[in-house]
Amino acid sequence: MVQIAQNGERRTSVDDVFDYLYDEILSLRLRPGDKISEAEVATMFGVSRQPVRDAFSRLANLDLLLIRPQRATEVKRFSMREITKSRFVRSAVEREVLRRAALYCDAEGAALLDAALVAQEKAVEEGDVDGFGALDYEFHRTLCVIARADFAFDVIMAEKSKVDRLCMLGLSKEYRMPALVEDHRTIAEAVKRHDAEAAIEVGTLHLSRLDETIERVAKTNATYIEPDDL
Repeated sequence: MVQIAQNGERRTSVDDVFDYLYDEILSLRLRPGDKISEAEVATMFGVSRQPVRDAFSRLANLDLLLIRPQRATEVKRFSMREITKSRFVRSAVEREVLRRAALYCDAEGAALLDAALVAQEKAVEEGDVDGFGALDYEFHRTLCVIARADFAFDVIMAEKSKVDRLCMLGLSKEYRMPALVEDHRTIAEAVKRHDAEAAIEVGTLHLSRLDETIERVAKTNATYIEPDDL
């Protein structure tokens, strides 16, 4: 089955299954360790098992599913080693992005940052956790565009997706969103005044906001962590 999306891209049943499961996993409606049946998903979408198998493979490549021969497929548990690795890579990339953004930011870039902050504030006012998550991605993409390094967002997105479920656990309490918006605002102001060191300092603090969530998950939801990491 092939569908034509509004933007002209061709979509397949693999895309539909992938998008659905990706959203279910990142939103934590499917939680770490939950079993997923290939047959049940195929029935749900009215397709054969092959597109479901292909979607499973794509999710496994993103480190979101664990596929084991002759055993049930399950949502991947958190690996503390992989999370540490992911954050290390992202931190290095974002430091350079912020340095370049502070160097190249002009009036157009400043306007993009201001608009992004307005949208984030609205999401906070409405308590829109899912919407805020999407706007968070967009803010970091905008910084990459201003830095004339749009390619860097591919790396950031890949590494960010590995910890997004933890971010969702952190955002489950709406009081944390305002602190993240304030981080973004401080970063934006530093970038607009071409202060790279200040932007990097706040960017480092911003990434560290997840430390508390990681510690809390390890203590209160040990079943979400891969056994070898405990």
